[in-house]
Amino acid sequence: MKLTRKLVLAKAKASDLESVRKLNCWGCSLTDISVFTQMPNIEVLTLSVNSISSLSPLAGCLSLSELYLRKNMIPSLSELSYLRPLSRLRVLWLAENPCCGAQPGRYRLTVLRCLPRLQKLDNQVVTEDELALALVDGEEVRTPTANIQNQLSNNGLPDAETENDPLNYNMQETNKIREELGMKPLSRDKFSSLSSPSTREKPTLKKTHILDAVLLLLRDLDEDELHVVQAAAQNRLQTYTLGPGDTLVSEDTLGPGDTQTFTSHAEIQH
Repeated sequence: MKLTRKLVLAKAKASDLESVRKLNCWGCSLTDISVFTQMPNIEVLTLSVNSISSLSPLAGCLSLSELYLRKNMIPSLSELSYLRPLSRLRVLWLAENPCCGAQPGRYRLTVLRCLPRLQKLDNQVVTEDELALALVDGEEVRTPTANIQNQLSNNGLPDAETENDPLNYNMQETNKIREELGMKPLSRDKFSSLSSPSTREKPTLKKTHILDAVLLLLRDLDEDELHVVQAAAQNRLQTYTLGPGDTLVSEDTLGPGDTQTFTSHAEIQH
């Protein structure tokens, strides 16, 4: 069943879609929620107990803070990639969907790595400890393959050679981020060629995008969130710094003139 404009306005008792802030469509047998592409101001949305399989229509609902999706037909956690732009999203209930799998712990870490701003997942409060763990051990969520294929023509190349050139697009996006951060733009030769991609350049390009994105996102984090990032970064650094026989130095073993190299996650919490 398709959620129509008429049905939304009737349920919300509103005169237009843009004025709708809260909507409850629990148990309506919905399969098509494309109407939400016209509802950028929705803040609280209940879609539990339906047959929804794609979250792509929600990608533009930037005011969304609470989303209830329990008991739907969401096939893969890759659908969460559409929720990444929703910086105000704090509550998500996703349980009892096919994407949750048979490993609740792994599922939870993966969701939190993709959406680290969540404060409550599946009616359970997100702790700083598990969020720090998720940023290290959670699986990376990628955009659904079907969505990528829809953006390409039948021959596997972008429809517009210049305007939609992936290399040109990536370069522009990266340099836009670098400009906002006060960094020098990268030249085109820093990016791998589409016609003859270099296996050595690909990791460098990927790392460049990741670093720029991380630095840009840091500006939007509050003090508590920055502490979580600090803990995750220090945990990650230990894998590079500690040798095979080394152990993390504890405060009890430090002498009067010694300094502690690492700070544990517990020590930076409030």
